[in-house]
Amino acid sequence: MRTVDWTAPRTPGTATAEAEGLRERKKRLMRQQLSDTATQMFMERGFDAVRVTEIAEACGVSEKTVFNYFPTKESLILDRLEATMASLKSGLAQPGVEPAAAALRILDAELTAMTSWLAAQDDLAQASAAIRRFGTLIQAAPSLRAHQSDMMDQFVAVAAEILAGQAGLSPDDPEPQIAATALLGLWRIQFQALSKYLDGTRTPAQVHQAVSAEVNRAAQVIEHGLRSSAIARQARERVLYWPQWCSKTRRHPKARGS
Repeated sequence: MRTVDWTAPRTPGTATAEAEGLRERKKRLMRQQLSDTATQMFMERGFDAVRVTEIAEACGVSEKTVFNYFPTKESLILDRLEATMASLKSGLAQPGVEPAAAALRILDAELTAMTSWLAAQDDLAQASAAIRRFGTLIQAAPSLRAHQSDMMDQFVAVAAEILAGQAGLSPDDPEPQIAATALLGLWRIQFQALSKYLDGTRTPAQVHQAVSAEVNRAAQVIEHGLRSSAIARQARERVLYWPQWCSKTRRHPKARGS
C-alpha cells in the first residue's frame, strides 16, 4: 500500500497509459518503489536520520540511481507536488474557468484522493494518525519545509504567469502577483483544516465536508477580490473590445495596414 496516496491525485500526465511500454512501466514502478520505501523509512525514523544510501540499499539499487529519479532527498517524499504543479498549469489555463474555481477543483480532487484512501482503510483512527504523522514529519524537518516553500514559490510564479497572460499584464505586475499568492494560500487553508478535522473521530465524508467548507469560505474572499481587480477588469475589456475591433477592421481595411 502506497504510504502517501492521499497527498495528490493522479493527473493525465502521470497516469499509466494503456500503451505504456515495458521500459516506461519499469521506470514508473521503480520511481514509486523508491518514494514508497523512502517515505516509510522517514515515517519510522525521521527524515534526517535516514540516508539516501540506506534507501538505495533497501531497494537494491545504487545511490546514483536514486538521484537519477529524484534530484534531491526532499523530493523523495514530496514527489506528489509535481502532480499539483501539472494540475495547476492545466486548470488555470482552461478557458472560461475563473481562477478560484480552477483552484477549488484541484483542491477538491486532492482532498477526495485522501478521503477515499481513508474510507478504504480498516482502521480509520490509525489511518488518520498516519496522515497526521506525515504532516508532522514535514513540519519537523527544516529542509522539507524549505523544499515545500520553494515549490510553493514556483506555484505562485506559474500561476502569476498564466493569470497575467490571460489579462494582458506582465507577470511582475502587482495584480497577478497578489492574485496568484492568494490562490495558492488556499492550499494552506486546506492543510490547516485537515489538521483541525482529521482527528480520527469523523468519517471520511465528514472530514471532506468540513474541510471543503473552510476552503470554500476562503475562496469566496478571493473571488470577491478578483472580480474587482485589474485582472478581471482587463480580461472583460479584452472580451468586449475584440468584437468591436474586428468590426472596425472589416469596415476600414486600412486599419489592418492594407
